[in-house]
Amino acid sequence: MTEQSARELVSSLIASIPDFPEPGVTFRDLTPVFASGPALHALGTSLTEPFAGRFDDIGGVEARGFLIAGAASAICGAGVLTIRKAGKLPRAVLREDYALEYGTAALEVHEGELPPGSRVLIVDDVLATGGTVAAAARLVERAGWQVAGISVALELEGLGGREALGDRYEIFSLLQY
Repeated sequence: MTEQSARELVSSLIASIPDFPEPGVTFRDLTPVFASGPALHALGTSLTEPFAGRFDDIGGVEARGFLIAGAASAICGAGVLTIRKAGKLPRAVLREDYALEYGTAALEVHEGELPPGSRVLIVDDVLATGGTVAAAARLVERAGWQVAGISVALELEGLGGREALGDRYEIFSLLQY
């Protein structure tokens, strides 16, 4: 499947929900994509192909990023690094706090989960303001691994996510809204 046909398939299944979670916001719901085997396969393939040969593991950001990372891993044979919300991992962790629109949050990974220097492709569903993905990238680097790139299903333009990440990382987004 070509990147263009993957874009068309994924785009055709995304549900747009107006005024959710608040008035004036249009929520892009990827759950119909996850429910379609061919679309999920196309998404996993599309998000890893631009980085082929340049990553060892796929870092899935909780929670929808886990679904994408799992699918991509099954397709290309890479391992999955789970980048979790704080308090969910049972062993020693590294933690990265980051700002949200209304407060703060944190992401964590198990210390030593991957060998030092491992190349991690970070995947998530949406790049909006960039806070979550930037925190994931900082966390990967603090753990002694390398960010091979950032790959997302959707990029919400005009919210500054790409700018917040700067030129430090190669970023691929299948769709832009």
